[in-house]
Amino acid sequence: MVIMGVAGSGKTTIGEALARAIGATYVDGDQLHPPANIAKMSAGIPLSDEDRWPWLAKVGETLRPGSPTILVGCSALKRTYRDFITESAAAPVLFIYLNGSRELISRRMRERTGHFMPTGLLDSQFATLEAPGPDENAIAVTIDAPLDEIVKSIVGRIRGLSRSTGAP
Repeated sequence: MVIMGVAGSGKTTIGEALARAIGATYVDGDQLHPPANIAKMSAGIPLSDEDRWPWLAKVGETLRPGSPTILVGCSALKRTYRDFITESAAAPVLFIYLNGSRELISRRMRERTGHFMPTGLLDSQFATLEAPGPDENAIAVTIDAPLDEIVKSIVGRIRGLSRSTGAP
């Protein structure tokens, strides 16, 4: 599974809580970026697709079958990125889209500390964002509720998907 959304949408906070709730391992996708990508973003420079492909390949490789349940936090802003991650994983990947308003996310970004992504890049994130379509293996969750409610909602949706597909 990939927990996705623009910077500041709560991928790490929600991802860690969700992983605990479902007995998964959370991997922060930021840790998979090459140093050059982090330096670029830290300087307020948006990543290009050329910058992203090696990172997205690592995200997909992290999700390959044979390991325990993995949940990776990754922006996965474009459909082509999500398709590439799924191809690199060589297995179906569920994308959990954290959907929130620009105002809410901007406020959260201003309040957080110790992260390399400056608030100034939020506009480029929203400009790049292609919300998952109904034909994608994705669920959308609004992030304007308390953390425990968001996690409970996601867990319920995942369990509902498992029942409808016959997966364990």
